[in-house]
Amino acid sequence: MKFMISGAGGFVGKALCAELFRRGHSVSAAVRSGSSLIENIETIVVGAINSGTNWAEALRDVDVVIHLAARVHVMRENAADPLVEFLQVNLHGTSNLARQAACFGGEAARFR
Repeated sequence: MKFMISGAGGFVGKALCAELFRRGHSVSAAVRSGSSLIENIETIVVGAINSGTNWAEALRDVDVVIHLAARVHVMRENAADPLVEFLQVNLHGTSNLARQAACFGGEAARFR
């Protein structure tokens, strides 16, 4: 079984990727930047997560999507409107991933 983990560069994401790999699963780690590489894990840089993120490469041949990416723990907020930034990632970005995952899976996604 192949898992795609969004937010794989975060604390929980790294631990989950490592555990899934340890259990013998194939794992694809979707990260925001190339500085978040994870040992032994296929890493795909998706960039900023929002309504326009293209998840096609990260979703290729995936059986399970675990979405952990979110805008949290912003210690030095510099956004003009933090709520807009929060919604862009956590609402619109999540909806975009869900739509693409459903389309990518086609008919099979409905019956798993």
